[in-house]
Amino acid sequence: MSNRKIALITGANRGIGLEIAKQLGQQGITVLIGARDEARGKDTAKLLAKDGIDAHEVLIDVTDEASVKKAADTITKDYGQLDILVNNAGISRDQGLKPSELTLEAMRETYDTNVFGAVSVTNAMLPLLRKSDAGRIVNVSSSMGSLTLAADPASPAAMLSLLAYNSSKAALNSVTLEYAKELRGTPIKVNSADPGYVYGERTAVDGAKAAVRLATLPQDGPSGTFQGEHGTVAW
Repeated sequence: MSNRKIALITGANRGIGLEIAKQLGQQGITVLIGARDEARGKDTAKLLAKDGIDAHEVLIDVTDEASVKKAADTITKDYGQLDILVNNAGISRDQGLKPSELTLEAMRETYDTNVFGAVSVTNAMLPLLRKSDAGRIVNVSSSMGSLTLAADPASPAAMLSLLAYNSSKAALNSVTLEYAKELRGTPIKVNSADPGYVYGERTAVDGAKAAVRLATLPQDGPSGTFQGEHGTVAW
C-alpha cells in the first residue's frame, strides 16, 4: 500500500467527471474511474496515465445495487480504504419538456441515477471512507437545484424548467445535508458542488474546480455546504 490518497469518481469517463479525475490526479491522488462501460473506463484510465496520472478503472453502475457492492469489494481488496468519493454520475431526461409533459418513467429514471444512485454508492463506500483520516464526499449538484434561485424570477435557474433534473438536484442537496449531520464529529466532510453551466460559457475545466476544492478540503474545512467555484450557492 502506498501513502497516496484514493479517490473514486462516478461517471468519470467523460465531461466534468473526467476533468475532476484529471485535476485530482494532477495533485498526486490515485483516481478510480467509475464507469458503467468497462472498455470506456479502461480507455479513460489509459488516457490519464499518459499524463502521468495514477488512474484505474472501476466498473460501476450506480443504479445497480449488485454492481455498486462489487465495486466496493474491489476497492476494499485493492486499496483497503477510500479517501475521496465524488458522486458525479447524473442524467437529464427532460430537455425541452414542460413539467406536465414529463413521463413518470423519465422522472423515475432521473432520480434513480441522480439521487438513489448517490445514496447507494455513498452507503457502500462509507465503511472505506471511515478508514481514512480525512474522508471527503462531494455530491455534484447544480444551481438548477437551488430553491432560492428557482424562486427568483431574475435568476437563470428560474428561466429553465426541468422538473426531473432540477428537483433531483434539490433532493441531492438534501441528501448532502443528511449525511453531513450523520458524520458530524468525524473526519469525513460532505458537501455539494455546483459546476455552473458547463458547455455554455464555462468549460469542463472550470466546472470541475468546485468539486476538486471540496474533495481536498483541509481539516478545518466546512461540511454540509453547497458551493460553486467562487463560494457559497444558495440552497
